[in-house]
Amino acid sequence: MRKVYKLFACAIGLLIGFTANASDTPWLDAISQNLVSDGIFGLSEPLTLEDRMLHHGVPGVAIAVIRDGQLAEAGGFGVLQVGSSDPVNAETLFSMGSVSKVVAAILAHRMQAEGLLSLDIDVRHYLNSWQLPQNAPEGVVSLRRLLSHTAGFNIHGFADFEPGAALPTIYDTLNGVRPARHGPLRFIAAPGEHYQYSGGGYTLAQLVMTDVAQSPFPDLARQKLLGPMGMHRSTYQNPLPETTTNVAKAHNGWGRPVALPRGYEAMPEMAASGLWSSAQEMGTLVSLLIQSYRGDDKFLPPTATQMMMQPVYPGEHGSGPRIEGEGDEKRFIHGGANNSYRAWIEGHLKTGHGLVILTNSTDGDALYREIRRGWRAIESQEF
Repeated sequence: MRKVYKLFACAIGLLIGFTANASDTPWLDAISQNLVSDGIFGLSEPLTLEDRMLHHGVPGVAIAVIRDGQLAEAGGFGVLQVGSSDPVNAETLFSMGSVSKVVAAILAHRMQAEGLLSLDIDVRHYLNSWQLPQNAPEGVVSLRRLLSHTAGFNIHGFADFEPGAALPTIYDTLNGVRPARHGPLRFIAAPGEHYQYSGGGYTLAQLVMTDVAQSPFPDLARQKLLGPMGMHRSTYQNPLPETTTNVAKAHNGWGRPVALPRGYEAMPEMAASGLWSSAQEMGTLVSLLIQSYRGDDKFLPPTATQMMMQPVYPGEHGSGPRIEGEGDEKRFIHGGANNSYRAWIEGHLKTGHGLVILTNSTDGDALYREIRRGWRAIESQEF
């Protein structure tokens, strides 16, 4: 019955509003006709995006393609919400989930480039509104370790908040008091000795940056990073202002709209999971990271980006994104998974090719894996 409902509910939305809202876009058109499944039930032939959105109960998808360090195409497919006719496009806002961490890390690198802080000094040097847990183990708790999940902290991730729910302050989150829904931030290992993915650590990194700048995090990110990069729709503000338009609405694993009546949750742990952005603007960010790595310092010195792309021992992340491969095969990646959204970004540092996939459903990760396989199968073709 679950699958039947997903097919029925999502079919309504897709039949009303499905469109490759990215006409005259050869890369997106090719991807939309060449998804590759993971082989479940023997499926291995190319599949269409429309069919797979229906199968997975994902009403809306936005994709950006980066070629040789340049944003080549961005566009949308499907609708903002099941039952509506409002199309997803390149400018539609989606919740980024943990992709928010990559952008927060870039902000920290930019602040270091401006001489406002150091990624390698103990954060106790900067904190003035909160103190680290007592009886801390020996070792430097640096921003670089926080950004690479090697600072020794707990709290993997956070629950989202429904419309009307009280939202925790950053101090509530760090102290683990209501309305936060978890315990306090604490050490589970000495800094630099253990890799433990930690949204709690990113929340501490957020506080370090705001204590240094004496500015709310959404304002700091807009002034120092999002604005200069031309990402004018992107924001860490949660919840979004009521006047915000063109927002992909939340859907659960059944393909049903949730978080009503507003239609989306709030993510107050901003650096860890609170960014809202679009395929167009995230594609711009991926392309600018690649350009910076290659030597263009329009928004971040190449040395900073190159350091960001170095795995921090003993983990698999650089001081920001996760790093896969070595040499000519090195690429940066990161996924995002809030309650009702799934997101993915990646960039290949040698070829300069990259991909952004944003979805508005809990089952969007299954879909973006199929999109990635299709993209990788055709990315060497010319149109």
